[in-house]
Amino acid sequence: MALTNQRKMFIKEYLVDLNATKAAIRAGYSAKTANEIGPNMLTIPEVKEAIQKEMKKREHRTEITADKVLAEYAKVGMSDVTDYLTVETERVLVDYTAEGEPISEVKQFVLLKDTDSIPKDKLAAISEIKQAKDGSISFKLHDKVRALDSIGKHLGMFIDKHEITGAGGGPIETIKALTDEELDAKIKALLTKQDQP
Repeated sequence: MALTNQRKMFIKEYLVDLNATKAAIRAGYSAKTANEIGPNMLTIPEVKEAIQKEMKKREHRTEITADKVLAEYAKVGMSDVTDYLTVETERVLVDYTAEGEPISEVKQFVLLKDTDSIPKDKLAAISEIKQAKDGSISFKLHDKVRALDSIGKHLGMFIDKHEITGAGGGPIETIKALTDEELDAKIKALLTKQDQP
């Protein structure tokens, strides 16, 4: 079955933000029924196939793949502060007694590593480096917890349970068993419903 112009527009709009409801509205469907039409559109084989084809084209064009995104998250998530600095403990002379004996204290110093000595993939985890007027240097890493959370979600490590109900708290109407013709009829019925006051 050939794609209609409105379905083609839905596909184009869906690829913007992967939000079926918003894509349906931008494609010209009524906002009243877009939350039903959008997800229904994603079940139409020709629409699904066209979306997958366009996503593959985008992946090829941009050379951004799920593996590359995951690898970038891993650079942040697997970073360790010791990749960037060392803490050294030294005994430091602070004064002398009245008799001329040295007085010392144990102090710790933070030494930042030269960027030339840090592997390039580790540098990707640095969010900012600042040098104050007094010469002190501070640096900040990207959010490690957020990166690990994104990795965990990608790997399916975290499962959120949500209870979803249909209209009026009843069961959700499923459409998996519908044929293309039945699905088209359902969409037409929804469109007719949106035109009614």
